[in-house]
Amino acid sequence: MPNTEMPLRPRGHPPAAAPVPTPVHSVQSLTPHLFAPDAVRPLRAKEHFLKADTQVELHTHPWPQLTFSTRGVIRLSTQDGSYIVPPSRALWVPANMPHSINLIEDAELRTVYVHSWMAPTWENCEVLEISPLLRALMLALDTTPDGQAPADPHAAQRERWIAPLLIDELERATQIRIDVPLPADKRLRQLCEGLLRAPAGRATLAERAETIGASERTVARMFRDQLGMSWQQWRQQAVLAHAIPLLARGMPVSQVAAASGYATDSAFCAMFKAATGRSPTSFQHRKRPATL
Repeated sequence: MPNTEMPLRPRGHPPAAAPVPTPVHSVQSLTPHLFAPDAVRPLRAKEHFLKADTQVELHTHPWPQLTFSTRGVIRLSTQDGSYIVPPSRALWVPANMPHSINLIEDAELRTVYVHSWMAPTWENCEVLEISPLLRALMLALDTTPDGQAPADPHAAQRERWIAPLLIDELERATQIRIDVPLPADKRLRQLCEGLLRAPAGRATLAERAETIGASERTVARMFRDQLGMSWQQWRQQAVLAHAIPLLARGMPVSQVAAASGYATDSAFCAMFKAATGRSPTSFQHRKRPATL
């Protein structure tokens, strides 16, 4: 079996400096009750312009949602893991699932709430590629909260027309794996959280398994049984979750590669593009040109 371990830095190479933590500004759940979908308005949309390092606190609601940003990378977290969502993708969150959102960079956050009777029956979060049609349909929805007159007086009628096409396009969307699932088993979770805290660490799976009192074979089986993926696949997802925020903040690719445990930029870039379909530089923050 070929060695699929990620190439690490030579031992003589100093580790990259850890990024300085940025204070997090916490906000509550952004008033989902003012956008509740019902039989008359089966789709409800809202938008918020939020600054980088804002955290939307853990919350839940009895209807599913589709979350995306027109610009800016976000991270949505549940008790089972976290999901990186760049502007080219959207995240489906089932009804009654507690979740929080972290803004990795300034973002125009959009959320579409869907009445449960017409929603897909997905039981888990799903990262979806956004087609031009799906994006246009989501952006066409009125974002006025309850208690105010809609900006479009025909909003309710348009939502009923848009709903079946949006759901059809949603179910056709390509599902992308760009999440970091976390196991329920306490020992395996300890191992996973250790890597998330220090993704550039050189320890092998055997060495990490020893720290939790298990064999390498046992831990490898636990990854397959509990998370449905191999250790190498899980570690790649963890590296992506670590690397994308650093890229979004403008850190050079070479530094991100080193901080992610890669010996060469080319190896990091090859892994990154194979996993996301985009180069690392495409995730780097670029200021939008000023408009007159």
